[in-house]
Amino acid sequence: METRLRARALFDPPIVRQALIDSFIKLDPRHQVKNPVMFVVEVGSVLTTALFLQALVGHGEAPAGFILAISLWLWFTVVFANFAEAMAEGRGKAQADTLRRARRDVQAKKLARP
Repeated sequence: METRLRARALFDPPIVRQALIDSFIKLDPRHQVKNPVMFVVEVGSVLTTALFLQALVGHGEAPAGFILAISLWLWFTVVFANFAEAMAEGRGKAQADTLRRARRDVQAKKLARP
């Protein structure tokens, strides 16, 4: 009885779905502070969003469209980095589960020494 492990697709739907959810959960500053670079990008995202709102009211130093574009790029960067991290975690967990299942299903036969 041979059991073969099937490789998961790169974008396995259950993993992608959970990664999308986790990428927004990880926007919490308590999580982001563990990665200083992404924390700084998130702080910049919050500040540029505030500047955009200020520009909408009419007190901005730059056109609102320009500030919005910068803010959207910064938010995209943070969310995409979180998504990539969550995908890696999901694939790692799935691989660990597969290895655990395989360990239980494998049967061995001890050979006698000649």
